[in-house]
Amino acid sequence: MKLSIRRLVPERREVTPHLILPFHRFFKNEASSSILLILAAAVAIAWANSPVRETYHHFWETPLSVSLGELSIRLSLREWINEAVMCVFFFVVGLEIKREVLVGELSTRKKALLPVSAAVGGMMVPALIYFSLNLGRETSGGWGIPMATDIAFALGVLYILGQRVPAGLKVFLSAFAIADDMGAVLVIALFYTRGIAVDYLLLSILILIVIAIASYFWIRSTLFYALMALLLWFAVLGAGIHSTVAGILVALFIPARGRYNTDRFLEEVGYYLSRFQCPPRGCGESILLNQEHLNSVQSIEMACHHVETPLQRLEHALHPWVAFLVIPLFALANGGVSLEGVGLTRLFDSRVETGIILGLLLGKPIGITLSTWLAVKTGMSELPYRVRWGHILGVSVLGGIGFTMSLFIATLSFQEQRLVEEAKFGILTASLLSGITGISILYLLSRRNEGPGHDPGPS
Repeated sequence: MKLSIRRLVPERREVTPHLILPFHRFFKNEASSSILLILAAAVAIAWANSPVRETYHHFWETPLSVSLGELSIRLSLREWINEAVMCVFFFVVGLEIKREVLVGELSTRKKALLPVSAAVGGMMVPALIYFSLNLGRETSGGWGIPMATDIAFALGVLYILGQRVPAGLKVFLSAFAIADDMGAVLVIALFYTRGIAVDYLLLSILILIVIAIASYFWIRSTLFYALMALLLWFAVLGAGIHSTVAGILVALFIPARGRYNTDRFLEEVGYYLSRFQCPPRGCGESILLNQEHLNSVQSIEMACHHVETPLQRLEHALHPWVAFLVIPLFALANGGVSLEGVGLTRLFDSRVETGIILGLLLGKPIGITLSTWLAVKTGMSELPYRVRWGHILGVSVLGGIGFTMSLFIATLSFQEQRLVEEAKFGILTASLLSGITGISILYLLSRRNEGPGHDPGPS
């Protein structure tokens, strides 16, 4: 008896256009990781304000050297996390950006215009607020700090509301946060790079050309790209450019096509499934007993590997590591801010803290809402399905949660530890207030919209 492929495929159901199943997986990963992120930040703050507070900075400033012959790299533990481990984070961000540009919410002009407009407005207004408050001061270079949105924290807060908010709103938040990350990476590369070593820069360009040629000729080996990424990281670090840029650059050249197209995949899988000959009572443990069945299973596995793109495979494999290890580790190493002397007096005395808090808490919602309104009213784009302007306002306030990327830019902006501490306090305060305010707005809006016969729609 031949086993029909039709029996193995569940009956197709009608799926509404706004139901985006792959996004659900991504959303839950990001939302779940925000819990670890909060715990890591809380541990860092508690450690930095405990009776053994001096051990916090001493531990993360512990030097660690890696040598190969005459080549040697000596960094502190915190610098290894910020310069090396965070490369993996930026690599995954680069993969997400490429996927969104190719097939996602940034793939067409009309689809991309709304989140990109929101991201641009949400970056420009906070930067202008901070810069105007610090104009002419040594702290003016921190204007990039309030520009960023932390996608994990923002989606984690939105996850609390579940079905109370439309799915389109979650997609919109993810898309503009990814576009926001793209802008933040450009800001880091263009404005937070100090001095260029030409010889290492030329080496970086040469390695990047090799990666581009490999991508053009469909080289799909993960090991090859990992080795090239390691070499590029070393060259970019030597050039004086922030090394995390290497992660983004490599990600942009990861192949986005599989060796098989879908038609060939279905043809091969169908052929190997047809080779399963089973008696009426079933095959049982035939894989252990029947070599032909085992060969068919292995061939199907190989076909699955060939149809999956390297971009999808790497993003799927690395995203949990980034969400549940890299980002919490970064928060633990960088989130320890001293709360000594905290009060309104300190807040008004520090232009850094005031600029960051006003930039994230007010600048983000003003910039995101205004630029979104302009994009819709000019007819260049439209709001997602079931999303109202109250939703846009609420999610734009959540855009003021700038934790991870803002902390990262803060470490690049200031050399003086006091200014870094002030920046961290401003980021934590603004992120907390933005989260509480944004979730309150969306919750009140959902309560007002609830009523007899109300259909919350899919989440």
